[in-house]
Amino acid sequence: MAVIVALGAFLMTLAGGWTAQRVTDRRHLVLGLAGGLMLGVVGLDLLPEALHAAGREVFGVPFALLLFVAGFLVAHVVERLLAVRQAAHGAEDGARVPQVGLTAAAAMVGHSLADGVALGAAFQVGGGMGLAVALAVVTHDFADGFNTYTLTRLYGNARRKALMMLFADAAAPVVGAASTLLFTLPEEPLGAYLGFFGGVLLYLAAAEILPEAHHEHPALSTLMCTVGGVAGIWLVVGLAE
Repeated sequence: MAVIVALGAFLMTLAGGWTAQRVTDRRHLVLGLAGGLMLGVVGLDLLPEALHAAGREVFGVPFALLLFVAGFLVAHVVERLLAVRQAAHGAEDGARVPQVGLTAAAAMVGHSLADGVALGAAFQVGGGMGLAVALAVVTHDFADGFNTYTLTRLYGNARRKALMMLFADAAAPVVGAASTLLFTLPEEPLGAYLGFFGGVLLYLAAAEILPEAHHEHPALSTLMCTVGGVAGIWLVVGLAE
């Protein structure tokens, strides 16, 4: 059952990527929506789950929050180092670094893989839990596909590479769910990963996606797309509870 549901997540991820491709003439709206979806996923989905799974504290701070901050800083440092390296090879100052987009998309693939593992584990616990997790995974994988394609293209990667990352992201939940037929991932490492990944996503949304969305089109419609993205993830999380 978990693998069958994961196939639904596969189709939803592709649908999200297809949507991101079809609205390129409204790029500012696409980026505004992507930023809102990413903020919603981080604040309403990833962090609560990370805090629950990796609940222990280190010097009075939840371990998941430490990794969340670490993820934000690592994303910032990696982007700056790649930008400096590219500038040393003659690139214009402030130019997008394609490797950052590919790295972010790869992290999205890792997140989708974790979704598949969580889906399989939930069905091992019971049918009711499995259906609740299935609803969350299938619906928010649309946002994952949308963000994976948008991030890859935003940083100047070719459409072919963006499609490759999209298909990898779509296949990841199926692979993750199938893997639970062989083993189950411990809860604490999964929580730690989700905390770190949440920090990376927050950096990309706040420092890259949203500023780019409002750079040339500081319109109310762009802002409403961002708010709508957050509200959409909130609805998904609420329905899954």
